Amino acid sequence: MAHTLPPVEQLLDAYEAHIMLERGLSENTRLAYRDDIVKLIDFLDDEQVSLQDATPSVLELFAGALHDLGVAPRTQARILSGVRSFFRYLAEEEYVDADPSTLLAMPRTGRHLPEVLTVEEINDMVSAVPPDSAEASRNRAIVETLYGCGLRVSELVNLQIGKLYFNDGYLIVEGKGSKERLVPMSPVAIACIEAYMPDRASLDIVPGEENYLFLNRRGSRLTRQMVFTIIRRLAAAAGIAKKISPHTLRHSFATHLLEGGANLRAIQQMLGHESIATTEIYIHLDRTRLRDEILKYHPRNMRQRRFS
Repeated sequence: MAHTLPPVEQLLDAYEAHIMLERGLSENTRLAYRDDIVKLIDFLDDEQVSLQDATPSVLELFAGALHDLGVAPRTQARILSGVRSFFRYLAEEEYVDADPSTLLAMPRTGRHLPEVLTVEEINDMVSAVPPDSAEASRNRAIVETLYGCGLRVSELVNLQIGKLYFNDGYLIVEGKGSKERLVPMSPVAIACIEAYMPDRASLDIVPGEENYLFLNRRGSRLTRQMVFTIIRRLAAAAGIAKKISPHTLRHSFATHLLEGGANLRAIQQMLGHESIATTEIYIHLDRTRLRDEILKYHPRNMRQRRFS
C-alpha cells in the first residue's frame, strides 16, 4: 500500500532536496527540474489523474502533449528525464506502488521533424472509419478538421460551434497563450462537419457542453486522450505503420501546403506560430490572402479547383 502523498509544495521541496544531495545540481538545473515537474502535475490535473494513479499511457500522453506544443526534442528529453527521476523518487519513498515511467520513451534528439502522412494515407484513414458506427460522421470530421485546418489537438477538443463561420470558410480557435486566431477551413472539412451536425444533435448533451463541437456518446466534449486513440486506431485500421498522433495531421497539413508552393508566412499564421525567426515576430496577412493560400495549395482543394 502506497503512502499518502504530502501537499504538492512539500513534496516538491523534498524531491529538490533529494536530487541536490544525490546529484549536486546547480541552482538553474534545480529550478528547471521543479518547473518541469510542475508542468507534469498541471497536465495530470487537467486530465483529472492523481500522481499515484498515473499510468504509462498517461505519461505517454504527457510526452505527446509536449510534442504537440512544438517543444524542441532536446527540451522534451530534459523534461521527460526529470519525470523519470521524479517517479523513481516517488517509488523509492513508496508514494507509488510501481514506477509508471520505466518504459517512457525518450525523443530522438537528432530527429527534428515528425512523421508526414501522404494524401493517400490520409484518404485511407478516412476510408477506415467504419461507416455504420455511431461515431462515423464525427470521426471523419475530426480527421478532416485536424488535416484541413492544421489544428492542435487542444484546439480541436475546445473548438466551439459559435466560432465556426461556414459561409465565410473560417473558424476561430484559441491557441497557445490563450491567443485567438482565425483559420481558413477547407471545403472538405466544412462538408464533414456539416454532415456530423445531425448526429451531434441527437445526443443528450451535458449542460455546459452545448457549444463544444466534438462530443463523445455521453454528450461531453472529447478529451485529448480520446482524440489520440481515435487517430491511432484509424491509422492502424488503414495499415499505416508510421507512429501517428493528432500532431501528425497538423504537420502533414503544413508540409503539404509548403510542398504545394504556399507562402511560408501564411502557413506560419495558419498554424498560430508567432514567428519564423526572432526578428520576424509580427507578420500581418489579410483574410483573403490566407484563404487563397489554403484554397490554392491544400491537397483537399485540388479536385474542386480542377472542376471549377
